[in-house]
Amino acid sequence: MNTLPDLSQLTHEQLLEFTRQLAMQHQSLAQSNQQLDAKVQQLEVSNQQLDSKVKSLSILNQKYEHELAQFKRHKFAQKNEHLTAKQIHLWDEAVEEDIAAVDLELERLNAGKTDASAQKATANKPKRRPLPDHLPTLRIEHEPASTQCSCGCTLRRIGEDISEKLNFRPAQFYKEQHIRGKWVCDQCDILTQQAMPAHVIDKGIASAELLSHVLVSKYADHLPLYRQRQIFLRAGIDLSRSTLSDWVGRCGVELEPLADALKHVVLQQQVIHADETPVTVMQIGEKKPKKGYVWAYATTQNNPVLAVIYDFQDSRSGQHAEAFLKGWQGYLVCDDYSGYKARFRSGQIIEVGCMAHARRKFHELHVTGKSQIAEQALVLIQKLYAIEAELRKKTDGTAEDRCEYRQQHSQPVMQQLYEWLNQHHLTVPSSSPTARAINYSLKRWEALSRYLDDGNLPIDNNWIENQMRPWALGRKNWLFAGSLRSGQRAANIMTLIQSAKLNGLDPYAYLSDVLKRLPTHKVTQIEELLPHRWQPDQN
Repeated sequence: MNTLPDLSQLTHEQLLEFTRQLAMQHQSLAQSNQQLDAKVQQLEVSNQQLDSKVKSLSILNQKYEHELAQFKRHKFAQKNEHLTAKQIHLWDEAVEEDIAAVDLELERLNAGKTDASAQKATANKPKRRPLPDHLPTLRIEHEPASTQCSCGCTLRRIGEDISEKLNFRPAQFYKEQHIRGKWVCDQCDILTQQAMPAHVIDKGIASAELLSHVLVSKYADHLPLYRQRQIFLRAGIDLSRSTLSDWVGRCGVELEPLADALKHVVLQQQVIHADETPVTVMQIGEKKPKKGYVWAYATTQNNPVLAVIYDFQDSRSGQHAEAFLKGWQGYLVCDDYSGYKARFRSGQIIEVGCMAHARRKFHELHVTGKSQIAEQALVLIQKLYAIEAELRKKTDGTAEDRCEYRQQHSQPVMQQLYEWLNQHHLTVPSSSPTARAINYSLKRWEALSRYLDDGNLPIDNNWIENQMRPWALGRKNWLFAGSLRSGQRAANIMTLIQSAKLNGLDPYAYLSDVLKRLPTHKVTQIEELLPHRWQPDQN
């Protein structure tokens, strides 16, 4: 610290200089003080801005967390029954996309935070599943540009960190060159040459794998041929739509014996599901499209033979079901459509009712508020489905086990429901929607309760309705032209694709192998190529 000089010892000039220095220091201190005041004011403004930003981010964070909670509730909550399967699927996709977007926004907001909320969000984030081991692996090395340390020493590698990304290449076309060497004997001039392997389309350019890809793309992935052509063009391959149509038509003919053989197998089963759905048909020479119908017949979930048969017809007339089931005897699980009634009256076929349809009558009343007592029926029916859910967990149970379990647990609930229906049948107005829902169940009560006495019978017809989803998803992309032939061809191909999926097969791999083997496969052994019996060729 500087000490002040003795002023009495200073000359007049020194005093003037000292006074001048003091004045300059005072001025400098005043300027510094002003700068400090300005800086304090800036810091106060910045602090207010930061407080405002923190408050804004806090509000935004709460908004995102609220939206995320809503999206998750929509995702995991029970879907409304008035939504179709396709609508539910699209709804789920949209909600999952929104969840991903909000998660990303929250991650950005919480970036750099070290508080408990950010740590909790990180802890709750689900772990990513490892990529499958069967995928080919491309190893990409990331190493320093130089292994020389700044101190002059050589770096030593002590390990590595591995992170995996799932990559994709668009479908690639390639040429198969079948080279058949010519061999001759110089002594006897005999030419020997290996025969060309048989192909499903003789002298065609398409391999079995390409044909399978076209069929699966159209009938499993719902891509019309004109869209497939656009995809092929992007890969540099110009295949006309007429060529693709020719392939599909020829494959449909070649695969028809398999669909017929599978139909024969299904009609050997004791229990069959049945349902129908409309599809659009454009007749040649007609200006307006007409409505055709696809009839579906499937084995039950508990059957060791998993298969579904699609039968294309030009109407919903019951004669089509009668013709398909002609000569068959057993239990038919179906809705209350009158087209099946003729077969029931003959006594050869026993009707099994669909509890889901009975429930739907009460559910419609409940959600529209037209009946307060409908909820009581829904509660009882829900108990029946809870029992069926318990049975599905017992994968090793037999039909006898299921029957015994239903008699013990489902029978008392069914008796409660029957008494409830009869009680309210007498109290509600006969013309009311509630009365109609009650009458629907009472009139079909014998068919609805039949599943209690046989463990092979299902509680409802939902299984076959699930097999109708591919048609519901794809019919906007399909327009059958000409005749029943084109519709039945599509039905045959769909039969094999969906049955393959039911048996856990990849439809592409299955059809590729079948189309290779069909040209030389014995007709008497055609059942070996059906989805539930198919084994890939080991050659």
